[in-house]
Amino acid sequence: MSRSGVDNHHSHTRSCQVKIVDTMDQRSPSKFSRYLTQLTVGRSAVKMIIQLNVVVFILWFLLGFTFPTFMLENFLVSWDALMQGRVWTLITSVFSHNMFWHIFVNMYVLYSFGNAMEMILGFGQFLKFYLFAGAFSSLCHTVVSAWLLRQPEIPALGASGAISAVIILFALIFPKRKIFIFGLIPVPALSGAVAFAALDLWGLISQTRGSSLPIGYGAHLGGVLFGTVYYFVQRHRLRVFD
Repeated sequence: MSRSGVDNHHSHTRSCQVKIVDTMDQRSPSKFSRYLTQLTVGRSAVKMIIQLNVVVFILWFLLGFTFPTFMLENFLVSWDALMQGRVWTLITSVFSHNMFWHIFVNMYVLYSFGNAMEMILGFGQFLKFYLFAGAFSSLCHTVVSAWLLRQPEIPALGASGAISAVIILFALIFPKRKIFIFGLIPVPALSGAVAFAALDLWGLISQTRGSSLPIGYGAHLGGVLFGTVYYFVQRHRLRVFD
């Protein structure tokens, strides 16, 4: 999720720099392979989410010039917006991107990590997980902006918070699965996810000390928190594969 406003085209691309590599032990490829194969059959929450993001992205260009107020008031989230009663922006902002590279990166990462999570959780449970993670990460952004940064007017948009929740859940279920940082550096999934969370925490601390980077660290950390709590609450139902 990126903080918006004058620099609303800037976004944290942490999750986009990760590529999954299947290193499942050859003795047990069938179960994980079946998870991925099932994606092509029936409904797909991941594909539906991507499609909705594309629709809103198009709306930014169709309505952004003719009815800019509509998009600004309904697809950006901020503490001020919530205080004005626009609580739906907790969700609509999660599907909102107005720069091509922003939506491309986020949707690529969602597709990479989300498919496996949907196969494990199922269509309905994954969709609920994603929506609640997105709403919670949006809320975290508004709280951080209002109470830590003392700037309740800062708006944000993007799916990074929800995707952060998906990534940490993936990492907790597949802790030793190799992912590539920046497409080059192979690390265990859990190590990579924790490293990125630490960078987000460092970034948030920097913002409280005056850094003006237009990045929604609060939303990212909110997603990490949501995904982590979800895992430990549901761990009796979730098998760890590595």
